[in-house]
Amino acid sequence: MSDTSNLLARPLVPVASEEDAVETCRAAFPRIAAAGGRPVVVHVIEKAGGAPDKAGVEQRESAAQEAFDAVGACAADYDLDVETEIRYGRDVAGVIFETADDVDASAIVFHPRGGSWVLDLLTGDVRDALVTRSDRPVVVLPDADAEGGR
Repeated sequence: MSDTSNLLARPLVPVASEEDAVETCRAAFPRIAAAGGRPVVVHVIEKAGGAPDKAGVEQRESAAQEAFDAVGACAADYDLDVETEIRYGRDVAGVIFETADDVDASAIVFHPRGGSWVLDLLTGDVRDALVTRSDRPVVVLPDADAEGGR
């Protein structure tokens, strides 16, 4: 593995759900811990922009807290000090970029979730936006199991 210590010094790690948090943290936290980094984990609650939201804000905040609980459990395995933030907005990628600016992130680190091109089309393909519109390095991590991780 190449030296990623500077990239992982203050990474912003977006998570979408509890399951995504578990997979992302399993892939990211061993690397961040090895680099001595201090991650910030963000969950973006997507707002509908005038239309009714898919779920109530309280329900979505509860789901974010479940994701953060999974993050905390994984962080304890690697003795990492992790900050968590809930953000709100219509453009998920844009909110992630704003958060990266606000926390002075060294990189945006994520683990892509599986999905079809139809799902990508319907969701606005946040993955592509993160890779093509970012003003800072973006680290896309393989599955932890791909390299013999936990």
